[in-house]
Amino acid sequence: MTTTEILERGYRRYDGPRLGVWAAMRSVVRFTVQRCLGIHRPARTKVFPILVIVLAYVPTAVYVGVVVLGNRLQRGGMVPGRAMAQQFVPTYAGLYLSVTLAIVVFAAFVAPEVLCPDRRTGMLGLYLASPLDRWTYLTAKAMAVLMITCAVTVGPGLILLIGYSTQGVGPHGFVDWAATFGRIVGAGLGVAMLDTAVALAISSITSRKAAASATFIALFVGVSGLLGVLVVQGQASNRWGLLNLATLPYEFVFRVFGEPSTITLNAETEVPASLIYAACLAWVGVSLGVVAWRYRRMDVTK
Repeated sequence: MTTTEILERGYRRYDGPRLGVWAAMRSVVRFTVQRCLGIHRPARTKVFPILVIVLAYVPTAVYVGVVVLGNRLQRGGMVPGRAMAQQFVPTYAGLYLSVTLAIVVFAAFVAPEVLCPDRRTGMLGLYLASPLDRWTYLTAKAMAVLMITCAVTVGPGLILLIGYSTQGVGPHGFVDWAATFGRIVGAGLGVAMLDTAVALAISSITSRKAAASATFIALFVGVSGLLGVLVVQGQASNRWGLLNLATLPYEFVFRVFGEPSTITLNAETEVPASLIYAACLAWVGVSLGVVAWRYRRMDVTK
């Protein structure tokens, strides 16, 4: 037998430090990132992040390895290894075409994992009972998704830049290197913002993760195929590609790097860079507007 003693009854007020809204937002960002990466969760939840990392970073590692092999062959004096290697490795803008699958898959599954369960399980009400309101909650969630997506859109380009630079095929001089670094960060951030905004908009409409992910992928694949037929077979203007979420982010990347696009359907009527930038901003603005509209009309029980 043990002795049990009741020390106090009733509700006790919290008398610890109150750090405010920004601390609450930081906690939401940290928890969201950990949830998406499977940290402190069962092993099965870690499979998807590992798969995406493989899809995004292995091609980049292969390209760097090809450059290293070419330099070794060049030093051996047998064959012009460096010239041969440059025939197989992509430019910084072309790299994004190699990691397209990883970017789309990551955006399709991360945003629904962030927003949908909170509404379906009632956790949204608990979040809003804290110092957070609807807009600070959405800001913290969007920041978390953007940070994770940037790991897929910015990271491979930076690794490619470092690999090329160490092998003597990177930018010449510090100014050129810094400019290339800025373009990689800017291009990756732009792609991440576009995919994040669209994915969050879709996730705000339904509380089912599978439905949101399927809709996101269908929007990319279905609209891309329809517009491809319209432009190639229907002889429509190439500006219809501004609605194509499968190619618009990469047209944006090629414009940032100042390289000729390899995915334009009709090269004779190439879309100006200003329209590409405006279309990306429009997609982001409309998507964020959908999220704000959905959450402003939503009834939440605290």
